[in-house]
Amino acid sequence: MDAGGEVPPYLVGLRLRHRRVLVVGGGRVAARRVPRLVEAGARVDLVAPEVTPALEGLADAGRLRWLQRGYRGGDVDGAWYVLAASDSPAVNAAVADEAETARVFCVRADDGAASSAWTPAVADLPAGPGRPAARVAVSSGQPATSARIRDQVLAALAPEHGPVPEADASQAAPSGRAHRRPAGIDVALVGGGPGAGDLITVRGLRMLRAADVVVADRLAPTGLLDDLDHDVVVIDAAKLPRGRAMAQEAINAAMIEHARAGRFVVRLKGGDPYVFGRGYEELQACVAADLRVEVVPGITSALAGPALAGIPATHRGLAQEVVVVTGHVPPADERSRVDWAALARLHGTVVVLMGLANAAAIGAALVRGGRAQDTPVAVVADASHADQQVLRGRLDQLGELAARLPAHAPGLLVIGSVVGLDRRAGRHRPAT
Repeated sequence: MDAGGEVPPYLVGLRLRHRRVLVVGGGRVAARRVPRLVEAGARVDLVAPEVTPALEGLADAGRLRWLQRGYRGGDVDGAWYVLAASDSPAVNAAVADEAETARVFCVRADDGAASSAWTPAVADLPAGPGRPAARVAVSSGQPATSARIRDQVLAALAPEHGPVPEADASQAAPSGRAHRRPAGIDVALVGGGPGAGDLITVRGLRMLRAADVVVADRLAPTGLLDDLDHDVVVIDAAKLPRGRAMAQEAINAAMIEHARAGRFVVRLKGGDPYVFGRGYEELQACVAADLRVEVVPGITSALAGPALAGIPATHRGLAQEVVVVTGHVPPADERSRVDWAALARLHGTVVVLMGLANAAAIGAALVRGGRAQDTPVAVVADASHADQQVLRGRLDQLGELAARLPAHAPGLLVIGSVVGLDRRAGRHRPAT
């Protein structure tokens, strides 16, 4: 039943791929919900004078269109679905009124009773014996109630995704999450994997669902944030390439402050916390503050990115080593600690993270060092997402390939003979 005890809603799944969705507001609510819309393949138009760094990162990467202004009449035209999530009730009411006139369903983040649609509490259920993968959605009109029922259903159907055992009852959380909190931990540094929500580890997902505070990176699986209880505090710790960034000291201070206040903090990072993720620095800061920390490894994009593009990092008789380096500064920069000449002499696979902007210089440095110009290469952007792109070519074309991708898209470079393996075999998926 809805909040007024009236007729219950008719639940339906919206297929939004290639369909326009309007989001008004660029604050924390939008930051939690927009990634799910992007993952659903929607063409998101975000109307807001200002947005969070994570939303700006999605716009820079071409995954949504940011209209940097306030809401205007007519913005709803052509939309299939609308989310009114501004800080102004008057603006949200105007958006909802226009949507009602246009017969477009609208969620008002500030007033469920005035919404023509509700956002359910959602969780993904992995495939199991005799059961396909599914998405569980619960709608009751009360976010906390919906989340509690969702968790009960999920625990019954997939116990490995249920509450963390051995909960520490002495550490009372601000909500009903107390029973999920793992014993003896104040902060969890969780590797979220390459980006898609279903590639986080089981333990990482458990930690995330028990969190009172989540400090999230831009490249973390942010679509999962919309599944959290409504009162979970989400801190946007996005670092934009050559743009806005939350200072590392501020990230450390936020984790420590909330943990000392008795809240369970999850630092949600992309990939693995210890692979170019500053995870050990954050561990040191928490330990120095006498906090109990657990590190939850994640699938690093250095290996997942090539695999998702159909490229094995190694292959018997072809590549007997794989080297992972960062390319966030060009080879000639005095800050670079990478021995590019040594890498050029290797015969295996080189994976370069954060190297799209410097791809031309990296390719030239490897050629100067002796790597053959016709060495197969691939550029992978937005790995694991619906809009993943893979471009292939030769080492002397590396800069040209990278330039064809959105300027701030998260991506990596793969260099080596493994890139030249049969693409059809790499894309093979066994029948189910």
